Amino acid sequence: MKLKLIVLATLFPIFAHAATLKSLNSERAPFKLPALPYKTSALEPAIDEQTMQLHHGKHHQAYVDNLNAALPESDKKLTLLEILKSTKKFPASVRNNAGGHWNHSFFWTILTPNSNKTKMSKKLQAQIEKDFGSVEKFKEEFETKAKSLFGSGWTWLIVDNSGKLQITTTANQDNPLMDVAEAQGRPILGLDVWEHAYYLKYQNKRGDYIKAFWNIVNWDQVSKYYSEK
Repeated sequence: MKLKLIVLATLFPIFAHAATLKSLNSERAPFKLPALPYKTSALEPAIDEQTMQLHHGKHHQAYVDNLNAALPESDKKLTLLEILKSTKKFPASVRNNAGGHWNHSFFWTILTPNSNKTKMSKKLQAQIEKDFGSVEKFKEEFETKAKSLFGSGWTWLIVDNSGKLQITTTANQDNPLMDVAEAQGRPILGLDVWEHAYYLKYQNKRGDYIKAFWNIVNWDQVSKYYSEK
């Protein structure tokens, strides 16, 4: 049994840097690329292996490297969340790469090859039904906003300061935690709609990629993020 657990841990490494929003938000320089909690091939057919290899190993790694290089020495004591909440004072290089690192670290955790074995909590489902009418209507609105976002960016489900759920979008690598965000709040679900996230498999069919996203959402993790304070 012990050997079996060791093998499983090797195949599916623990996501040390972003197991919860608290641990991700409290990360400090030097920032590191988190390991994926599944194989790069595990999300197929929704997301192909080559895309995952490039997206995680190249794109995300670049954000980490560039953030470490761009962050002034005097600010390396700041947590990642503190950087995001004060992006107005930083140059674009810090804003873009801090956002890129947080967004991707978060994104990997809300995906799973076993989505059918995860379940939205009753508490989250009740809030979605209250704020959107039904889970189906929530998904429809989320898809519409993701498809309508011009250029590169992200689509988010956030908890706002009043506790209400909202669907919002951000351009480039911005996110709702930033002081520059038009709609601010705590993300519990996010979808990367940069072309590098889907173009190798879906080309210009962003809508197909968005539809496939629901097949790999880790609702256990999303529900956990919703319950965190």
